[in-house]
Amino acid sequence: MFDRRAYWRSNLRLLGLLLTVWFLCSFGCGILFVDALDRVGLPGTSFKLGFWFAQQGSIYIFVVLIVVYVLAMNRLDRRLAAAPGAGQDS
Repeated sequence: MFDRRAYWRSNLRLLGLLLTVWFLCSFGCGILFVDALDRVGLPGTSFKLGFWFAQQGSIYIFVVLIVVYVLAMNRLDRRLAAAPGAGQDS
């Protein structure tokens, strides 16, 4: 039988993890740790790493997190669909 609680528990755990990563990268690297990151420059450019995270890095990381979420949820859906009794609503 399809376990809705396990599905949502897994979904919320994944969302919590991905939102934590996004928060650390966007708020942490773009605002809180910007002074420490600005000591490092991006190779081949004159941009400092803290500036890059604040302007573009957080957006790139957000897009990667969306892809990770889609792939993880597809894997979870396949795993639960293959479980015995899947497709039967209770």
